[in-house]
Amino acid sequence: MRESWRWFGPDDPVSIDDIRQTGVTDIVSALHAVPAGEVWPVNAIRHHQQLIEICKPGLAPLRWSVVESIPVHEDIKLARPGHQVYIDSWIASMENLAECGIKTICYNFMPVIDWTRTDLSYQLPSGAYALRFDQKKFAAFDLYILQRDGAQADYTAAELAEARELFAAMSDSERTTLTNNIIAGLPGKMTAAYGLDDFRAMLANYAGISRDQLRANLLAFLTQVLPRAEQLGVKLAIHPDDPPRDMLGLPRIVCTAADLELLFAAAPSPANGITLCVGTYASRHDNDLPAMAKQFAERIHFSHLRGVSRDSDEQRSFYEASHLDSDVNMVAVVAELLRAEALREDGSPIYFRPDHGHQMMDDINKTVNPGYSGIGRLKGLAEVRGVIRALSHG
Repeated sequence: MRESWRWFGPDDPVSIDDIRQTGVTDIVSALHAVPAGEVWPVNAIRHHQQLIEICKPGLAPLRWSVVESIPVHEDIKLARPGHQVYIDSWIASMENLAECGIKTICYNFMPVIDWTRTDLSYQLPSGAYALRFDQKKFAAFDLYILQRDGAQADYTAAELAEARELFAAMSDSERTTLTNNIIAGLPGKMTAAYGLDDFRAMLANYAGISRDQLRANLLAFLTQVLPRAEQLGVKLAIHPDDPPRDMLGLPRIVCTAADLELLFAAAPSPANGITLCVGTYASRHDNDLPAMAKQFAERIHFSHLRGVSRDSDEQRSFYEASHLDSDVNMVAVVAELLRAEALREDGSPIYFRPDHGHQMMDDINKTVNPGYSGIGRLKGLAEVRGVIRALSHG
C-alpha cells in the first residue's frame, strides 16, 4: 500500500515541505482553480506537478499519483441537453493527466453537495476537535432554515417535533453557523459556496430525478469514459455519497455494497473502480467494511482510511473518531487491503491517505481546512502505518 497525503495547492496551510516530513511518498491533489466542466490543460497539470515533485537535492521526492477530483459537471448528472461538451472536457482532462503520468482518478457523482457535516469543530473528551454529522440538527436545517418543499414527508411526527424544538432553541448565530457548515464550499467540493436561494434552486433541478435515473446518467457517462480510460491505463475510483443515504430530496446511488454490485454489473470494465472511503461507508450501520474490502478487492484503487463513531440512539448521527478507535475494525480492513494488493497480477498498488484528522494541539489555534489539519492526520497516518507494518511483519 502506498502512503499518500491530500494537498490543496499553494494556499494549503499544510505545505509540501510539511508533508514531506510525514514520510509519505505520494500526493493526492487537483487543479481546484479550474471550474467544473473545463478542461485541465497539460501546462497547468505540469506546473502543479512541479510544485509537488521538484525539491532540493537530498530531500525525499514526492509524486503526484492520485487526482481527487475531476469534478463531474451537474449537467452530466442531470443529463441536460448539451451536456456532451462536459463529458468531452472530462475525458480531455483525463487524457492530459495520463500524458503527465497521473493515472488514478478519484471522482464522485453526488448531486449538488459533496460531503456534508453539521459541526466542523465538535469537541471530543480529549479536547481535540472533530467533524460531526448530527441528524437532529440536519433536520432542523432542512425543515426550518432551508424550508425545502416537501421536506416534512421525509420525517416522522416525532422527528418533526424534535427539529422544531431544536430550531426554536437556536440563536441566530447558531442558525447561521449550521447553514454555513452544510452548504458552504468545503474542501473536495471545488465549487463556490451557495447562498440559500441558490441552494434551493439547485435542489429543485433534481425534482423528479429518481435513483434509477441518476444511476442511468452515471452509466451513460461511464460508457463514454471507461473505454478511453482502458486505452490510457487510467483507473477510475468513484467515491461514495457522504453521508451514504438520500438527503435533501436528492437521490444517492453509491451508498452500499448492493449499489456497487449494480455499478460493476452494468459497467464491468477493469478501469471502473472505487475509492474505499472507510468512514463514509461506515457511517451507515449496515455496511460491513471488512466484508466490502474483501468483496471489491479487485476494484479498490484508492482508500480513505478514517473511522466514525455513530450515536447509540440515532445511528444516522456520527462524529469522526480516531483512526483506530471507532465503529470500524480498521485492522481487519487494512488486512483485506493488503491481501487484495498482494494478489494483483499487474502489481498495481492501493493508494491510501489518512482522512479527516482531528484538529489538535498546536493546530487548534490555526486556520485549517475543515478535517485537514496537519497534526491530526499525521496521528492517523502513524496509527495506520503501524497496523500495516505489524500485519506485514509475519
